[in-house]
Amino acid sequence: MKLIPSKLLSRRRQDSPLLPPGQSVTDDLPVRSSGPIPSIRRQDWEFLIRTERHRDHRWDWAEFQALPQEDVTVDIHGGTGWSKLATRWRGVSLDVLLDGVTTRTEFAMAHSYGGYTTNLSLADLRGGQAWIAHQVDDEDLTPEHGGPARLIVPHLYFWKSAKWVHGLELMRRDEPGFWELNGYHMRGDPWQEERYW
Repeated sequence: MKLIPSKLLSRRRQDSPLLPPGQSVTDDLPVRSSGPIPSIRRQDWEFLIRTERHRDHRWDWAEFQALPQEDVTVDIHGGTGWSKLATRWRGVSLDVLLDGVTTRTEFAMAHSYGGYTTNLSLADLRGGQAWIAHQVDDEDLTPEHGGPARLIVPHLYFWKSAKWVHGLELMRRDEPGFWELNGYHMRGDPWQEERYW
């Protein structure tokens, strides 16, 4: 389990240099979405990685649950200025899911049930930086928070952590997803305040 030292958390304040610029701490996990909340039953859920050569790697819910699970405690930062500290997630690392996937690409488009998309670099998805999570704070993810499973990329603004995730399409070049087409930054680093183009 990855943990942040409690003495470090206790020193965090709204004006702390440990909080990204322009962010304020919240105790709640805000609910934001660009449309209706889809309802996906676990028996109907699957996660798909499609390579640039149209080779598919698929996991249904049971296969996904059988993969090595990881518990992580991370801070998350919304593009609208909120930050929630020390959130606890359980899920499968993208390193596990991408292991054995042959690709020469550098980019991916995350696709969600309901049609939402967001672009990411594979460098931001690898190296213990991203997970497909199915629990938050020891509870199963509710549909409002992206359940049954969502992408978690905590070092980027939270719009990059696609709710209701269905899969990744590996791409040869970077292309904008839903919010990126509407003026949001292509990468979204909160420490650089990469909110908008």
